[in-house]
Amino acid sequence: MIDFSIYVPFLGLLIFGNIENLILASQGVVVGVDSKKLALFSIIAVSCWLIIGTFATSFAIQYADVIEFIGGLAIAILGVQSMLKATHIIH
Repeated sequence: MIDFSIYVPFLGLLIFGNIENLILASQGVVVGVDSKKLALFSIIAVSCWLIIGTFATSFAIQYADVIEFIGGLAIAILGVQSMLKATHIIH
């Protein structure tokens, strides 16, 4: 049986990562990117993160707090940028 308790520190990053992917996809739709290309690149990015996560978790676990902070900060910045672009405050 697989011991999932070692992955608990990355649970927040997993949730934030999915939110970040949704924000980037919505930004792509807003600017009119081809949805098929956007879907393809999204699948490629998620697959790369799956491979990196599978093989690098044992090394990265010691940096879980820093990685989660950086991921959360990136999501916050992308979210604000997305809202500002949607309201046409920035272009």
